[in-house]
Amino acid sequence: MCVYIDVDTRKRRSLVVMDNLDHGIIDLLRQNARAGYGDIGEVVGLSASAVKRRVDKLVADKVIRGFTIQVDPVVDGLATEAYVELFCRGTVAPDELRRILAAVPEVVDAGTVSGSADAIVHMRSRDITSLENALERVRLAPNVDHTRSSIVLSKLIHRSHN
Repeated sequence: MCVYIDVDTRKRRSLVVMDNLDHGIIDLLRQNARAGYGDIGEVVGLSASAVKRRVDKLVADKVIRGFTIQVDPVVDGLATEAYVELFCRGTVAPDELRRILAAVPEVVDAGTVSGSADAIVHMRSRDITSLENALERVRLAPNVDHTRSSIVLSKLIHRSHN
């Protein structure tokens, strides 16, 4: 099966053709970005050099945007985690919400949503006091009416689809 992906490179738009081998390579790299081409090739049925060529093409086509590590946030002193619904006064543009939230380093992810809230915000901080201070900085923004917070007690599932 081939999948055509429309890739926006900001200068041009092009179609990238991906088959099951490409998807298999990507899945294995998601599990372990440091996996060797030979190890990947054994799983997907290609030689190491063929895997390297495909990975290089996926990088050149901007399907793969980078290779990274994931560090447990607790190691960085960010053990307290919360999801916060953000409610605004009137209509607030997404760019304005982005500006407000970007100024708060405890915000690790955010998005506008449908429903009664205007946005959902994922926050991490070192403790409850620092979380409360960060929430107060968000609430002080002129367009923010109120927030509703839920503190995470335990993580059940985490999947990264970068």
